Amino acid sequence: MKSKIIQVAGLALTIAYAALIVWIYAVEPRTFKEVATSAELAAGTYQVNQEKFNSALDLFRREQFRAARDEWQRADPARGDARTQFYIAYSFYREGWGRVYYDQQLLKQGLEAVNQAIALASASPLTVDDPNLRMHTAAELKAELEQGTERSWSDVNPLKVLRTRK
Repeated sequence: MKSKIIQVAGLALTIAYAALIVWIYAVEPRTFKEVATSAELAAGTYQVNQEKFNSALDLFRREQFRAARDEWQRADPARGDARTQFYIAYSFYREGWGRVYYDQQLLKQGLEAVNQAIALASASPLTVDDPNLRMHTAAELKAELEQGTERSWSDVNPLKVLRTRK
């Protein structure tokens, strides 16, 4: 009877160890901190560093968009928070928007970030209640980013200079 329990326990331990190895190869963490973050994501206990998020929000409001993005990426290293990804996308939009021209690279990066935010908030539409923003949903932001990346004859319209940034 005891040998049967030992065999079952050994088999369960072997399967758990094999699952751990497969998971490590699938996630490919470079540091132990990344391993811990990935484990938090898998367990559903992942949270954004709120202090760094608030610091990035202050930078964003002072229009220091690159510094804000760096801080948000430190606050959300696993890119697992929809709200943080929304703000990152919004910062790409704000920096890439211009009265005369749009920075295509920044708008494309913003489009990737907003798609990530939409994927993370797949259960319900992502809405951010921030009175300082002119767009509050990921769908609005995505439409603006897509419009900025498209080339059309309206790009040479001189009245485009009068358009306001959202």
